[in-house]
Amino acid sequence: MKIQLGSTLLFLTLSISSMAQTKFKPEDTEFYSPNPPVVTVHNQVPSDAIVLFDGKTLDHWVSRDNPTQPAEWTLENNILTVKPKTGDIQTKQTFEDFQLHLEWKSPAVIKGEGQGRGNSGLFLQGRYEIQILDNDDNPTYVNGQAGSLYKQRPPLVEVRAPEDRWHRYDIIYKAPRFNKDGMLISKGTFTLLHNGVVVQNNTVIEGTTEYIGLPKMQAHGAGPIILQDHGDLVNFRNIWIRPL
Repeated sequence: MKIQLGSTLLFLTLSISSMAQTKFKPEDTEFYSPNPPVVTVHNQVPSDAIVLFDGKTLDHWVSRDNPTQPAEWTLENNILTVKPKTGDIQTKQTFEDFQLHLEWKSPAVIKGEGQGRGNSGLFLQGRYEIQILDNDDNPTYVNGQAGSLYKQRPPLVEVRAPEDRWHRYDIIYKAPRFNKDGMLISKGTFTLLHNGVVVQNNTVIEGTTEYIGLPKMQAHGAGPIILQDHGDLVNFRNIWIRPL
């Protein structure tokens, strides 16, 4: 076999006869331990998930501005709704790599346009925003529409609201890694399914999602999940996370 690397030729000699003399059995490449943990699914929630919001309480959430204070958003009829001017809310727990499920719905009363219509955000590790926005006939900059990594990566396709108007985000997230001196070892990545459609495929996160200016890469460890108060009455339900 001859392999060319640049201008250098590397010759590999493969002994077909010696390989032919090796006798394999099926069981030589089978292993039976360790066994993967068993996970069941009940009401579409994996048994090993942390349920961050089930429509009953906000016990997992606090104010972003004052983490010693409980979240002040409205909880009614098993739905969590942004309470404008009370600020963002964040999870008490912090996370690194995870699978996250979240459902959201734009306000029933349509008002405003562009970034002023049904605006909220989902922040991974409290730093990297996935945009939430009413995107039905609502043009805006493409790296700021629903399903975008805000001001960095537009979605691969634009997914519109289904008949019940509830959107689903399913995210597989791998956090960036830094060494003990704070130097970047590997950038974060995520895959996002919007209503079951892949809109971000192993997307690289270049840094913080800034409203003005370029991304900033800052060393950090585990961080919370944050939901944004942008002044619009966005609804949320069925939020769960699986640390990976």
